[in-house]
Amino acid sequence: MKPVHMLRIVNRKRYDTKTATLLASDCYWDGHNFERRGRNTWLYRTPKGSHFTLTRTQWQGEQDSLEPVSLEEAISLYEGSLSEHEVSYEEAFPGVEIEDA
Repeated sequence: MKPVHMLRIVNRKRYDTKTATLLASDCYWDGHNFERRGRNTWLYRTPKGSHFTLTRTQWQGEQDSLEPVSLEEAISLYEGSLSEHEVSYEEAFPGVEIEDA
């Protein structure tokens, strides 16, 4: 599955996959397919620094969705389930400080 163009206005803010930067996804070839349990999720950052996810589904009765997420949720997704990174951590989250463990 590939990300598609989607635009949604939430709380008077426009979230548009065409103008946003793709940060990460769970779309990878596992030897059989790219789909994860019939759904894939992509994480984006808008030009003004807001984050959102695009989720596409193959399941009957479900709809593709675009949902705003907080910075903390975006970081959690990037560090967790969305393991296919399109940009570095520093590019994905400018100004977020990383410390040594």
